[in-house]
Amino acid sequence: MDPKRLLADVNVPALTGPGVNPGGNGVAAMEKIVGQVIGVLTIVAVIYFAIQIILAGYAYINSEGDEKNMAAARSRLTNGVLGITIVIVAVGLGSLIATLAGITNPLDINALFTQMGL
Repeated sequence: MDPKRLLADVNVPALTGPGVNPGGNGVAAMEKIVGQVIGVLTIVAVIYFAIQIILAGYAYINSEGDEKNMAAARSRLTNGVLGITIVIVAVGLGSLIATLAGITNPLDINALFTQMGL
């Protein structure tokens, strides 16, 4: 019997089971998850910094002319404005890069919440 012929007749069954083909393109699923996480974190960051700006304004009003309290409120206001500016610039640059890469609607919030089931 020819050994080459013996190896050629072996019928190897197709691989099946969990993890072999998880039902689609894993990269697309990961892209969707990362996009949703970034979208939610961006919304949370904008809300957080908006609240910080409001609280800083309230602290400034209630400082009653005390230089130490006014300086703390001014610092908090500056940090809030700087933070919200950084978030807006980061989202804008991310959107620009996504558009140049050919990703359509990177900032579609309605689609984001629809995909999350909200």
